[in-house]
Amino acid sequence: MHTLVVNGGYAAWRLQALRALRAGWPPSRVTWVEKVSGVRSGSAQMSLDYAAQPVSSDGMRGRAAGHDCDLAHDSDAVCIATVQPATPGTPTQIRISRELATLLQDAALYRSPQRWGLLYRVLWRWEQGDRAVVSAADEDGAALHSMAKAVRRAKHDMQAYVRFHQREAGDGPEYLAWYEPEHDVLAWGAEHFARRMGATSWCIATPQGAALWDGQDITLSEGPVDADAIRASIAAEQIEPLWKIYYQSIFNPARLNESALHQRMPVRFWKNLPEGPLIPGMIADARSGAQRVGQARTVGQRPGRQIAMDAQQAQPQRAMPTTLEACRRCELWRNATHVVPGQGPDSARIMLVGEQPGDQEDLAGRVFVGPAGQVLNETLHRAGFARESLFLTNAVKHFKWIARGKRRLHQTPAQREVDACAHWLHEEIERVRPAVIVTLGATALNAVLGRKVSLQQYRGRPQRVGEAWLVATWHPSYALRVDDAAKREAVIAGMVDAVEQASRLAGERPA
Repeated sequence: MHTLVVNGGYAAWRLQALRALRAGWPPSRVTWVEKVSGVRSGSAQMSLDYAAQPVSSDGMRGRAAGHDCDLAHDSDAVCIATVQPATPGTPTQIRISRELATLLQDAALYRSPQRWGLLYRVLWRWEQGDRAVVSAADEDGAALHSMAKAVRRAKHDMQAYVRFHQREAGDGPEYLAWYEPEHDVLAWGAEHFARRMGATSWCIATPQGAALWDGQDITLSEGPVDADAIRASIAAEQIEPLWKIYYQSIFNPARLNESALHQRMPVRFWKNLPEGPLIPGMIADARSGAQRVGQARTVGQRPGRQIAMDAQQAQPQRAMPTTLEACRRCELWRNATHVVPGQGPDSARIMLVGEQPGDQEDLAGRVFVGPAGQVLNETLHRAGFARESLFLTNAVKHFKWIARGKRRLHQTPAQREVDACAHWLHEEIERVRPAVIVTLGATALNAVLGRKVSLQQYRGRPQRVGEAWLVATWHPSYALRVDDAAKREAVIAGMVDAVEQASRLAGERPA
């Protein structure tokens, strides 16, 4: 067995891992031991006057002085680790993909003693030609992805929940924060806040160490921090009283959603937020039926009496926006490029309703211009219809997506988002007054009916809905997801039948 000591995080592990690879040591023959630098356990705890080591401008990337390996990116978008052999000769190059490099560096911040062994096992398998190790379907790959995901979440949480408190003039940083990260993201967070706060000095203290920014350089120190002294320093400043008053005054007990509150602001962060101590009491008041008041309890300097108001008075329903472009009834507009309204003549006898715009529709601001639109064009061509004679629209008017690398992947809209857009769909139906509505997919069918039903129950069975016929069929994107050519042809044929059926019900001849 070989024992390798990691003293310095990812950079130190990388050096040891490359040496082990050069020596040909399999993961089963290597034991990893982590050595914590900085102040040792049992030493005097650090305060704001601790001595620390500055972080280099390269962080944990680039060449480590005095060592025999280098990590860089080449023009083919891969990482290259160059290992000098023990005897003179040609250096060995270890090439890994950028995806794996990112996963390794993120997972290295995962707070677990088993992380270094897993990282080396993944690197060993990659070097042996096993590319499946980066897949989430692989056992080691799944563990690596899970650790990297947890670290990315910890990075997001640090951005969201670090609260800086201004200190009185004197020695030391201008702002002070106490934070308890789940993983080793302090160095990453320090770089983030240094970019955000410019020349303003600050200190972020954590149970594992602290980061100090003097306006030019970041200084990190590892080891126990005197948490009580830090919290006492924060409390002594009497910071942010106006923020607490404001936070309490905008809280509306009639609109409390505890599950959403816990999801967006986990309980573990409350104790270090200025508003944290207020939250349990406000929740308790809401549970006991507290009413929203027109004047905050904390504002009592002026004479007068508080007037109890019901929820409708305190939070009246917003007026309906007059234009689709101005609609803010749900959050989808924030991440969309364009709103995508319906398109076609108001005199159309047939209206086709889809789910929502896709990536290309969002960029163009027009309906059915992407891959699903090409399938729909083929369907209409087979049915003998000109696209320009129909009115095409979607139940939801903004593109809902999630990021996957550089791609934006479709995400099914939630029911609340469908409900928020129902006004615009009904407005289009009232304006066009089609004889037949063809719904493409389950979301469109549920939006038109206003209730949740099964697409299978309605497909091929026309129904009267108000003054129009309703014909339900698959969404064109379903044909794109079918791998088998024969099944894909069956899906398109079913869509053609639905359009032809709508033509007969509308009494129209194909254009």
